[in-house]
Amino acid sequence: MARSKSSNAWLQRHVKDAYVRRAREDGLRSRAAYKLQEIDARERILRRGARVVDLGGAPGGWSQVAASKVGKSGRVVAVDLLEIAPISGVTVLRGDFRDLAVRDAVRAALEGAADVVLSDLSPKLCGIASVDQANAARLVGLAIEFGSEVLKSDGVFLVKVFQGEAFGEVLAQLREAFASVATRKPKASREESRETYLLARAPHHGD
Repeated sequence: MARSKSSNAWLQRHVKDAYVRRAREDGLRSRAAYKLQEIDARERILRRGARVVDLGGAPGGWSQVAASKVGKSGRVVAVDLLEIAPISGVTVLRGDFRDLAVRDAVRAALEGAADVVLSDLSPKLCGIASVDQANAARLVGLAIEFGSEVLKSDGVFLVKVFQGEAFGEVLAQLREAFASVATRKPKASREESRETYLLARAPHHGD
């Protein structure tokens, strides 16, 4: 099947991407790892011994970074509907984080409340901007609820969001659920991408 012009353009951009090449050289599973590294270098959200949940963890780039930061005394639990190949220092759970059984499994693996919840979740895209944005916002909303439930009272929640009609709604939901919210756009995020990251601290209903 012939590729469309848009998919060919994406493929060419991906192949030439400096972060993609660097990820291969550094043994990282995705260029997204550098986004988390940049944010953590500024915010210091990942520390030795921390308990971390990585929602939408496949293929594992963020979990790799988290595991290297928290060390053997910490815990990293990666959750995704997609299969994630084993990662040293990471407990991998395949399933939907919205399912009660999966949430129970996350808590069991953490053996306590989480210090950090990371969410790089993306819904299946249909190509209709308004629909995709609405679905992404809905997924983020569910991730916010999850973070509020499992995080410690001084916990940190980092989530990918997309600029658009639903951005204000997501921002308002985060501000209602957490004591502080900041916007971050790491250099590793492509300039043309509408993605940005929201960093929230101290859930109002944390343990």
